[in-house]
Amino acid sequence: MTEHTTATLSLTGNEIPAELPVLSGTMGPDVIDIRALHKKTGAFTYDPGFTSTASCSSKITFIDGDKGILLYRGYPIEQVAEKCDFLEACYLLLNGELPDGREMKEFVNSITQHTLVHEQLTHFFNGFRRDAHPMAILVGVIGAMSAFYHESMDVKDEEFRKLSAIRLIAKMPTIVAMCHKYSTGLPFMFPKNSLGYSENFMRMLHGTPCDEYLPNPVLTRALDRILILHADHEQNASTSTVRLAGSSGANPYACVAAGIACLWGAAHGGANEAVLLMLEEIGDVSRIDQYIKRAKDKEDSFKLMGFGHRVYKNFDPRAILMRQTCHEVLNELGLHDDKLFKLAMQLEKIALEDEYFIAKKLYPNVDFYSGIVLRALGIPTDLFTAIFAMARTVGWIAQWDEMITDSEQKIGRPRQLYKGAAKRDVVPIANR
Repeated sequence: MTEHTTATLSLTGNEIPAELPVLSGTMGPDVIDIRALHKKTGAFTYDPGFTSTASCSSKITFIDGDKGILLYRGYPIEQVAEKCDFLEACYLLLNGELPDGREMKEFVNSITQHTLVHEQLTHFFNGFRRDAHPMAILVGVIGAMSAFYHESMDVKDEEFRKLSAIRLIAKMPTIVAMCHKYSTGLPFMFPKNSLGYSENFMRMLHGTPCDEYLPNPVLTRALDRILILHADHEQNASTSTVRLAGSSGANPYACVAAGIACLWGAAHGGANEAVLLMLEEIGDVSRIDQYIKRAKDKEDSFKLMGFGHRVYKNFDPRAILMRQTCHEVLNELGLHDDKLFKLAMQLEKIALEDEYFIAKKLYPNVDFYSGIVLRALGIPTDLFTAIFAMARTVGWIAQWDEMITDSEQKIGRPRQLYKGAAKRDVVPIANR
């Protein structure tokens, strides 16, 4: 990050204009450094949703929404998803470089040795109702992990931060699978060290002690790709939540639990679940035209879920890969004639050809395809967002670690534009 010029801001009544540094990163737009703005002018900026504000500097993920670009540590997401497995992507996000053979072996071994959860942690599940949403359970159980590792809570300790990252990445699939097993009344399945990351999760999710579960390589590769594509996405709402919580010095388990709580929101992590609910509402191919018409009607509250993106004004690069994966899975399982999948594919075709969608750049996004794939993998709809959390955990912990070591980072303290009552005096209750 370099400073190469200044911006000048003049306010009415302020005789001395404020000169503010303009900073440049490796890629992306320049940013105006407003840290001295209040001191120089007595004013703050106003930016609801922080859509025009850089809250930090980062070396992890880069997005150019207009060009449809997503980079992990400089590598295009298309290459990472095609040439790496999920744990390679994890290593990259955590360490900044892709691992060589020895480094990868050591990293995979570290993850494998930490997949089991403390036996007492399994008793936490009994405190939840059987019909509790998996995300409600996940928030509680992940937050509770700090009670089991309280002997090493010094966030300034690099070795503790590394160990915390390994623990969270390793244990998340085990805990997410337990959330599902608990709701169905089936026994927990413990991880198997001979299996890979995604294979292990599929076995823990679908397997039972009665039979040996044999993971399908096409399906486990599809899950692996979903995890890679959702591993990090710059300063989104949940990542910003993790950073904000971490800025106070909170432990990583509490910070990731905060990120999970934020991800639970329908506007963030619930999008792929909303896609399935929309498809079920449409119900049949014969009703697509009716719902397309409703989507174009500004007076109608109906919205097509899974189309367009707040950041990407071009095709979401993740969606291109997810579309390929979607068709691979449907072919493997012979589901192209399934009513819901047939409906989804016809809706996709119309959206890619209809002038209304093309003009507004409402391309199918990653959530449209991932919801379809997750359903094909036999994953219940209410577990979709928990899968998202499982993928995003590595991004959260990488961003948290980067924030802890950033000398410029301070405890988060946004300002406000106050519109309440001006100062007034309290009248005794007898006189009101």
